[in-house]
Amino acid sequence: MKRKLLSLLLVAALPLSLMTGCGDSGNTSGNSSSGTNDSAQTSDNSQTTDNAAADSNASAGGGSVYYLNFKPEADAAWQQLAAEYTSQTGVSVKVVTAASGTYSDTLTAEMAKSDAPTLYNIGNMSGLNDWNDYALDLSGTAIYDERVNDDYVLFDETGAPKALGYCYESFGIIVNKALLDKAGYSLDDITDFASLKDVADDIHARAGELGFDAFSAPGLDGSSSWRFSGHLANVPLFYEFRDDNVTEQPATITGAYLDNFRNIWDLYITDTAATPTSLATSTGDESEAEFGNAKAVFYQNGDWEFSNLTGNFGMSADDIAMIPIYCGVAGEEKAGLNSGTENCWAVNSQASDENIQATLDFMYWVVTSDEGTSMLAEQFSGIPFKNAKDSANVFGANAKAYASAGNYTLSWAFNHTPNVDSWRATVVTALATYSADPSDANWDAVVQAFVDGWAIEYTAENG
Repeated sequence: MKRKLLSLLLVAALPLSLMTGCGDSGNTSGNSSSGTNDSAQTSDNSQTTDNAAADSNASAGGGSVYYLNFKPEADAAWQQLAAEYTSQTGVSVKVVTAASGTYSDTLTAEMAKSDAPTLYNIGNMSGLNDWNDYALDLSGTAIYDERVNDDYVLFDETGAPKALGYCYESFGIIVNKALLDKAGYSLDDITDFASLKDVADDIHARAGELGFDAFSAPGLDGSSSWRFSGHLANVPLFYEFRDDNVTEQPATITGAYLDNFRNIWDLYITDTAATPTSLATSTGDESEAEFGNAKAVFYQNGDWEFSNLTGNFGMSADDIAMIPIYCGVAGEEKAGLNSGTENCWAVNSQASDENIQATLDFMYWVVTSDEGTSMLAEQFSGIPFKNAKDSANVFGANAKAYASAGNYTLSWAFNHTPNVDSWRATVVTALATYSADPSDANWDAVVQAFVDGWAIEYTAENG
């Protein structure tokens, strides 16, 4: 048990040049990470806010809660909700938010402390393998009984539920419908990759006269690269796994749909205002601002962006929508959005009994109270609990609309990625080289990073 944590600490201490990965607002332990973070700090990279009663153990049993949140865009909402819970109950709730892309490193560092998190995130089975000894069996708990099904629960090899999905998310291509209309098109004009390319090519060709381009910058900086080494990579992985009936992590992949990946990546790096050589250092914030400030029609991201776009940038919910990531696969006109989760709560089994109970009580309140369910509905589009409220997030509504129309959902095949940080880092390096010089030889290196890299990382992770 302690040996597992020791090994994780040793990995976290490796030189940064060996550990470079890619970050994700929706990624966590077992998913992507980058950089190191020995302790969470109040800064642009991580935020720490304690409630007024954070230093007191005011609960009846003396327990307190320490939640290590991994979604920076939801930090303010979690801080407010934690403060409300403390106000109502007197129980100390501390929320610490790791910087985007640093969650794995932050979790490893924080778990080694005497006041370790009592509530944290595990994103997939790889993450559960790492943290299983520190994850409480949730069987029979009140929070576990509030789930609507087992679709978003991570079970260990004994069948014990160890991590509970608290939301499910969808990603695709976000569209500014108002700009699309100004360019002379509507969503009905885009039904597959060929039609998407026709529209994007035309907008890019007329960018000077229109005042906006087709795609926001597909940046490969650590704050942005997860959108492509993780989310975009999900598309070829999904289709390959669907063909081969893959349901567990495979030791190897074939890369059968990497030509389709190239189709959409070429479109991203061609029909944009960004120069190909700038992509290696182009950030997620820059790409978001480009779209939010009406400088691009298309922006690949997920439903978690809804509150940022409508709040921070003042975009109208009526003017934005999310469409599938088309890439030229036969039958893709019936595709829906990529939907799944890597947002799973785990309770630290090594915490004191009092803190474990306080944490379970807090979790139950979050998913049953008016305050908690309202926050979840506002921040996340899909909530897999019995008392979930409807969300105003139009992207979630788009996902449901595609499914209701009989379109297939692209499940999150990338959750099977072995040794994910290292695999994604290799893919990003290859993509950056290809983007600066899109030759066939450089694309072969991308394929090698996908296929050979997968086998290498599987062996490293599984022996």
